[in-house]
Amino acid sequence: MGLKLEETVKGITPVSDAWRRKAREHLNNLAIPVGSLGRLLDIAEQLAAIKESLKPSTGSKVVVTMAGDHGVVEEGVSTCPQEVTLQMVYNFVAGGAGINALAGAAGTRVVVVDMGVAGDLKDLVEEGKILSRKVDYGTGNMTRGPAMTRQQAVQALETGINIAGDLVSEGVELLGTGDMGIGNTTPSSAILAAFSGLPVREVTGRGTGIDDETLTRKVQVIERALALNRPNPGDPVDVLAKVGGFEIGGIAGLILGAAYYRVPVVVDGFISTAGALLAKQLAPRAVDYMIAAHRSMEYGHRYMLKELGLRPLLDLDMRLGEGTGAALAMCIVEGAARVIGEMLTFEDAGVARNKSREYAV
Repeated sequence: MGLKLEETVKGITPVSDAWRRKAREHLNNLAIPVGSLGRLLDIAEQLAAIKESLKPSTGSKVVVTMAGDHGVVEEGVSTCPQEVTLQMVYNFVAGGAGINALAGAAGTRVVVVDMGVAGDLKDLVEEGKILSRKVDYGTGNMTRGPAMTRQQAVQALETGINIAGDLVSEGVELLGTGDMGIGNTTPSSAILAAFSGLPVREVTGRGTGIDDETLTRKVQVIERALALNRPNPGDPVDVLAKVGGFEIGGIAGLILGAAYYRVPVVVDGFISTAGALLAKQLAPRAVDYMIAAHRSMEYGHRYMLKELGLRPLLDLDMRLGEGTGAALAMCIVEGAARVIGEMLTFEDAGVARNKSREYAV
């Protein structure tokens, strides 16, 4: 059967403040100068609190790359044709994409999920190379009506939740989000505008590298979609249904599932963070389990991170998606886990504390 959305949301609890304090005390006693590992110590504290252990393991890592198409590409909001989504899924399977290269560097597995690609991927499914959780063959054009039904929105969310559950049951200790879907910066900007109330022009970027004329059209398309559909910011499922995407819903569900099962989740760039916004609106404490991978070049991403109250680990001028930023950031997260789990304290290492407290908090 799998978990339902309502049950998942109700089951998400805040991380333990007691474990945060215990982790901070332990970190303050490590045989290093005070604060010398900077934000690694903050991540280590978060991991310890999530896993309720001073030896939090993140060695088993998976980036889940959700793929889906968008009817709104009919409005000319992207430089790439829709069939590129399907072609890139084959590239993921062949190991030739950016996510494959960077996941390899991070020692991370990639799981590709067909959430709503507008094409037939039966051969890859039958060969066990991707997961088929197709809600439909792409969303509807949100300038003409809702992108999906409410039932489809819930289905996408619950799919992500249960993929997280399956992976955790296999022993996965750290999840990462990724996306593939031509045109998906358009619904992501629409989701941000719906929740934040910011002007569409302020939260809309160039996606695949569109020119000024196309950017103006993209802004107008989002404005029309919001005016027509009137998504209710107090109802995250409504926002997803009206102006979202199947892969964005899947990502939001994956994040909710991670929080429910108390597993840290590294959130990739702009599209993934749109999913994180949905997750936060559904279950505010889900943010406790999120780690922002990087700051995307996509203009609205800064506003998303502000809405979530998250500070990204990396700022490399990236905007590819796929989970590439998440894969890179996973190296840092695992480093933080090793810091708290493997480093010795002053007492254990036989290192004298400096009387000026240079080596202690």
